[in-house]
Amino acid sequence: MRIVIIGAGLGGLGAALRLQGAGHDVVVVEGRDRPGGRAYQLQEDGFTWDTGPSLITMPWVLEETFAAGGLDLHAEVTMRELDPFYRIFWGQEEQHLDFVTDREAMKAEIAKFSSKDAAAFDPFMEALRPIYEEGILGAGRRPFLRFGDLARFTPKMVQLGAAMPLWRMVAKHFEHPRIREAFSFHSLFIGGDPYRVPAIYGALVYLQFLDRVWYTDGGVYALIDAMARTLDVRCGERVQAIEHRGDRVTGVRLEGGERIAADLVVSNADVLTTHELVGRKPPLRRLTPTMSCFLLYLGTDRVFDKLQHHTLLVGDGYKQFIHDVTRGGRLPSTYSTYVHAPQRTEAAMAPDGGDSIAVLLPVPNLRSGIDWEREEDRLRDALVRDMETTFGLSGLDASVRVEKRMTPVDFQNDLGAAFGNAFAIEPTLQQSAWFRQPNRDRALEGLYYVGGGTHPGAGIPGVLLGAEVTTNLIAADHPAPSGRRAAVASA
Repeated sequence: MRIVIIGAGLGGLGAALRLQGAGHDVVVVEGRDRPGGRAYQLQEDGFTWDTGPSLITMPWVLEETFAAGGLDLHAEVTMRELDPFYRIFWGQEEQHLDFVTDREAMKAEIAKFSSKDAAAFDPFMEALRPIYEEGILGAGRRPFLRFGDLARFTPKMVQLGAAMPLWRMVAKHFEHPRIREAFSFHSLFIGGDPYRVPAIYGALVYLQFLDRVWYTDGGVYALIDAMARTLDVRCGERVQAIEHRGDRVTGVRLEGGERIAADLVVSNADVLTTHELVGRKPPLRRLTPTMSCFLLYLGTDRVFDKLQHHTLLVGDGYKQFIHDVTRGGRLPSTYSTYVHAPQRTEAAMAPDGGDSIAVLLPVPNLRSGIDWEREEDRLRDALVRDMETTFGLSGLDASVRVEKRMTPVDFQNDLGAAFGNAFAIEPTLQQSAWFRQPNRDRALEGLYYVGGGTHPGAGIPGVLLGAEVTTNLIAADHPAPSGRRAAVASA
């Protein structure tokens, strides 16, 4: 069966490996000059930056994805366990919090802020365990195509407390405001406001302690290289339309006019953009895109020892900050950022004596009407100044030798992300499971979805579990010829 996959992001490549491994004839069409999608990489003057996901969890999902395509993950890439997972600073406060592998050491970290909260850590993790098992492993590996699927799933989640807002669930266990922030921020980096997303996303904490946090030499882009190596990936080929005859997909049309006939189309493009490719209006009243991000990629001539491999810098007014960037449509007045400095683990990511630093600041998407041509330089200077004065990274601005940026406009123009969203569709309760874009289109036969906008959601494990869900649907709908396996090139 001939299958065209639109987009060579992690979801698209994961689906392609599984489908090719099952014996289908697969071609991946990618608009950019290289595969990767959001998981792209920049290099200049010896500095290397991953532009998308940089924190790897649930490595067994990667192992299964590679194996489905006839590959051995650990023969393809070198993986290193990180400990601590990340460090959190709050402004000029002396105390910081490290998320560390050892449970007792983690409790000691919490005890720096509250001994009572340290004692609550084990009960909190025990409360998350069934949410992870039922919500992430169970629901995340099966489709929600009918409302009845949701109806059967919901009572269990309500019973486990997974349907209440994440912040409320965390606050039931912890009292100190810093510990509450530390155990609820994770959803923000898949596009979710922790004050509004369901507590099922608290399982993101549990799975990190269960399977640890990892790094691949060469960055996350090393995974992209390895996944794309055995696939037919056509880069620089932007899709203009998904063609169909009646309610049946027939292939895709490229911007240059070429048509690629297909029995099935799997879209790893932005969900809202995919509706436009089909020729219908995006369901904006039902599917709301996430906020966007402003990203700085800095190559410096010195190493900033205060930074860990992964560091969170949390500014004052955290709750107001989140409201401004997710719902308020305003640039924040204080800054809470995620900083990735991989030179701590892999020296080759920066020249000797230098640092490759990626700074991610959540900002409103383009529906806010912010004029980025006017605001970009001002925001850049304010953000760097804040990192210097509030968080003690003195001399950061003067040390920059190479700099690149990414704004919501770039998310829209380079990635085809509707309104410049950074994480696809908001993971609110009203946009999860059956309410989210299903893995199989409800109206057009032969059209399927992978990526952060479909079930189960964003993040490396999310999109790869989604690729499994989608390809299992294809296997049930369109079995591959008996005994036919695609050839996998030897390394």
